[in-house]
Amino acid sequence: MTEGVIMDITRDAIYTIVITAAPVLLVSLIVGLIISIFQTVTSIQEQTLTFVPKILAVFVTMLLLGAWMLGNMTDYMIKLWSDFSIYI
Repeated sequence: MTEGVIMDITRDAIYTIVITAAPVLLVSLIVGLIISIFQTVTSIQEQTLTFVPKILAVFVTMLLLGAWMLGNMTDYMIKLWSDFSIYI
């Protein structure tokens, strides 16, 4: 196994992680931003106000995109295991 192969595996793994996690992180970021704007406008400074909407949004996103996320990770692992003989 050469350094190039290791770098390719690492690059593909990081790409898969970023693509898989991006929807959940973006939804959490957008909901947090909306709640922060709401808190600023209404002068409500409750720290725990952001947790419940963020958690609900993340759960809904996981319900909607969970199959795609699992398929994305499974495809990467199948590719990794199918090329295992090349890596040895």
